Amino acid sequence: MTEKKPKRPHHVYTLLVEVGRRSGDGLPKGASGAALMCYASGVDEDEAVRETVAVLKTADMNVLEVTGYGSLEEREAEGHDIEADERDLMARALAENSVVVAQTTVFREDEA
Repeated sequence: MTEKKPKRPHHVYTLLVEVGRRSGDGLPKGASGAALMCYASGVDEDEAVRETVAVLKTADMNVLEVTGYGSLEEREAEGHDIEADERDLMARALAENSVVVAQTTVFREDEA
């Protein structure tokens, strides 16, 4: 009989994902890319990043760079001010074991 490994607890990580253009990406005409603020569940930040990139690639997004800001607990320890609506989205990502895109900022070439 094999012993089951205990499940490692999941945490929610805050990620800023920069994307470029790709056909079918759903970004508005004239956009050169976007920044996506995401909350992703994972046993560690590396897993959260891998899952986020995989989900965005299935949506035809061209992921260029991912910046991690840590788990909720790490951000609290650093003194980040985390609003109730942000906590709600993090709780949703954890409950659904998912990636939640909380905010999208579109980049345009003609903007300085």
